[in-house]
Amino acid sequence: MKSVNEYPMITSRDADNNVAYLAFASLKPGGSAYSLTAQDADGETALVLDFGHDGELLGIEMLNAERQMPRLYRI
Repeated sequence: MKSVNEYPMITSRDADNNVAYLAFASLKPGGSAYSLTAQDADGETALVLDFGHDGELLGIEMLNAERQMPRLYRI
């Protein structure tokens, strides 16, 4: 079994807009087949999950990155 460290993950962060993206695959804009959203306790969209045509999770967009990212990764 491979360890998690053997799988690439691409991260990007836009601190000005408080948004972060974790990509589990190289993804071009518009490259996902479909997206699902998740709401926070206030009913606001908090996450966008991007999926490929086969249902594989390709990436996660965090729309309140300062609060949602693990403390280790916050800037």
